[in-house]
Amino acid sequence: MIKAAQISVSSRWFSVLLVMAGVMLASCAGTEKAKPAELGPNTALLGVRQVWTNKLGPVGFALDMRVVGNQVIAADSTGLVAAIDPRTGGDIWRTALNTPLAAGVGSDGRYASVVTRENELVVLEGGKELWRQRLSAVTLTAPLVAGARVFTLSGDRTVAAFDAASGRKLWQQQRPGDPLVLGQSGVIYAVGDTLAVGLGGRLVGLNSLNGSVRWDISVANSRGTNEVERLVDLVAGVSRVGDSSCLRAFQSAVACVNTARASVDWSKSANGSTGLHGDASLIVGTESDSKIVAWRRTDGERLWVSERLRFRGLTTPMLLGRSVVVGDDAGLVHFLSRDDGAPLNRLPTDGSAIVGAPVLSGQTLIVATRRGGVFGFRPE
Repeated sequence: MIKAAQISVSSRWFSVLLVMAGVMLASCAGTEKAKPAELGPNTALLGVRQVWTNKLGPVGFALDMRVVGNQVIAADSTGLVAAIDPRTGGDIWRTALNTPLAAGVGSDGRYASVVTRENELVVLEGGKELWRQRLSAVTLTAPLVAGARVFTLSGDRTVAAFDAASGRKLWQQQRPGDPLVLGQSGVIYAVGDTLAVGLGGRLVGLNSLNGSVRWDISVANSRGTNEVERLVDLVAGVSRVGDSSCLRAFQSAVACVNTARASVDWSKSANGSTGLHGDASLIVGTESDSKIVAWRRTDGERLWVSERLRFRGLTTPMLLGRSVVVGDDAGLVHFLSRDDGAPLNRLPTDGSAIVGAPVLSGQTLIVATRRGGVFGFRPE
């Protein structure tokens, strides 16, 4: 069964069904939860060690940690926002907003931004709150902070831009779509001076100054016999190299598009709900059953598939040197070979699920957990 909650997402009495992506489609599994793959003995073929820890409160959303210069910006569900020094794990600043959060974090190093469960956009500078603005709808996508502006993507497919210093709304655009939208973080990122946003199964390029449409690329088309099966929203986690952006449409496809030509380079069927990571030659992603798949970036040819971590609830993976790094629901951080997915090492955290994708600052790999642990690892 699909679990869904009906929520109001607009001041204009517009309601949507917000489908939680962590639930498997009824057609994919029975009522019994699949047993996670058992792990054999850990053979450490890659030297990695934990070098520091930090502690936030519990994290109940897909945390997007931001690495900007010598700081990592993170947040928790209670409203705590912190800038952490990735070299030591110590706090640069820490601020309690005293209101539960639904999405975060966006930052350019000067400004940091989060969204509350009351649909308020909050912007801080140096750990001090500057302003709050009410958004049009439930917002589960972390804001983008760039060019002294803050950009948001809300559940009713409204895209808005605000002046980072004052909070003044600069422009707003809404594209009508299906009444069903995905209950997880979506796509919003910068391509030069163009704002790229995921609106349903389309990647749309907007003029960042006024919101006008520059290009529109169809990544995935809705199919199926009901609204749930027709969900093809683009999900957070985009691998961008120059004009090439590779991304995932929910439970539908993995594709690479060329934003300069506004065209699709290739598209392959895929059944996952988390984003992608990659470099100039390879992209990697996890499917809904926790298979890890590597595709060749140039043409989408599947290079290898690893089933060693099936049903372990994996995060979006990250390419790191000769390894692929991914977290699981048991709080383990796995290092796999980028050549074939073979295990290289694994390290524990606090026993709770890894939330969001791992991030890298210099030589330090950073992950966060459901219990609010933040862990830094470095190669030996």
